[in-house]
Amino acid sequence: MLTEQSRQVKNADVTSSLPRRLLAELLGTALLVAVVVGSGIAAQQLSPGDTGLQLLENSMATVFGLAALILMLGPVSGAHFNPVVSLADWFLGRRSGAGLSLAEVAAYSVAQIFGAVGGAALANVMFDVDQAISTKDRATGGHLVAEVVATAGLVALIFALVRSDRGALAAPAVGGYIGAAYWFTSSTSFANPAVTIGRVFSDTFAGIAPGSVAPFVLAQLVGLVVGVLVILVLYPDAGDRADEVVIPHS
Repeated sequence: MLTEQSRQVKNADVTSSLPRRLLAELLGTALLVAVVVGSGIAAQQLSPGDTGLQLLENSMATVFGLAALILMLGPVSGAHFNPVVSLADWFLGRRSGAGLSLAEVAAYSVAQIFGAVGGAALANVMFDVDQAISTKDRATGGHLVAEVVATAGLVALIFALVRSDRGALAAPAVGGYIGAAYWFTSSTSFANPAVTIGRVFSDTFAGIAPGSVAPFVLAQLVGLVVGVLVILVLYPDAGDRADEVVIPHS
């Protein structure tokens, strides 16, 4: 439990470093979406007509790209890159004074969404693809259940690692989980509202139609609730370590 003096020192440090953390979240989410969309475009071009191979190429690039981004930017902002993770960080840490404040969650989320949109636009430019809105409808019942499962698993994994002093393994573990979820969920595991919004802006292999966004985000929020409940049952005091999510950072 933080003392009042240590909490004041912590809050002063958080306030002074917020712009730097927001930049890290914006850049990290932008590069993550650029990896997802860009590798999807490359897979389409390199393996036309073979959807399974395209998904394999797309998922492998995402595994390595996400792990590298967590290692690069995690020490600055924690490498959330995901409004769901930021919300869980606030909710679980609020009683002990750890983690983000609600205002910081809002700021993180805005940075993540702008970054995601920019990342999709960047991928389109790199592959000389028209800047267009996706027409790929994804909101089926199975896909929405898959998003609940993928998001709940992601939240539970992150907080379980931190609570059990294995936060240093977050980069390979989170990257590996998302890569696996590409295959064991029918939705290919978006599990991230910001990334979902960003992928609207590329009418390619990795895109999602605007009409599918709201159902996907709702399913992800349900997954957030499920993941938090799982953590509260397995690790009731996980919120005390919210400052170390996704990995320990200043």
